Amino acid sequence: MAGAFLRARALSKSFRGLRAVSDVSFDVPAGAIHALIGPNGAGKTTTFNIVAGVFAPDAGGVTLDGVELVGKRPEDICRAGVGRTFQIVKPFRGMSVQENVAVGALRWTSNTREARDYAADTLALLGLADKRAMSPDHITLPDRKRLEVARALATKPRLLLLDEVMAGLRPTETDAMVATFQKLNADTGVTILLIEHVMRAVMALSQRVVVLNHGEKICEGAPADVVRDPAVLECYLGEPAPHA
Repeated sequence: MAGAFLRARALSKSFRGLRAVSDVSFDVPAGAIHALIGPNGAGKTTTFNIVAGVFAPDAGGVTLDGVELVGKRPEDICRAGVGRTFQIVKPFRGMSVQENVAVGALRWTSNTREARDYAADTLALLGLADKRAMSPDHITLPDRKRLEVARALATKPRLLLLDEVMAGLRPTETDAMVATFQKLNADTGVTILLIEHVMRAVMALSQRVVVLNHGEKICEGAPADVVRDPAVLECYLGEPAPHA
């Protein structure tokens, strides 16, 4: 699979005068796993929505492999190689787990048998092979999270945007999800950018972390460095970090 390269340049976005994202820039190299973290309301999902074409930025640009994404529709950005999950998992009701995933595969094939076969392989990768005939209403929260990932993966993305897919999971479930993404990244080379509040997952999975607060980038670096940064500690703890 060809690698993706994501570059966000000076992104800004306001809603009714409220600045949700302000002059945010970062790069994600091909094949990397990076994280976007910050308190609630920091602008993380707005940034994802700009990359995915849900929102147009007021200023700035986004390129994937040098191709400008701003101005493209979400479906065209998906065709360009960007797959994403959503915070609130909403599978298609009335369809089986496998059929939910096959819908994603129809982005690149019109052959329904091929789409179903690819969906089955994707479900097996995520440990859901034995749930493929079930209704999404009848599987557990961790399995619904995996289903959301499978639906995004079925589009054959070069860049995978994961929006809090580990929220609500137990530590052992989080560790299993982290191992899945590590294997996926190693086996396919897919580039991953994740929003995540579960620091256990951020520390284990990401090679580099971008921290947003009140819509602005306040820190960027290796996970071990970021969690010791005074500005990051202050935005999470609500008070200045103690001096050493």
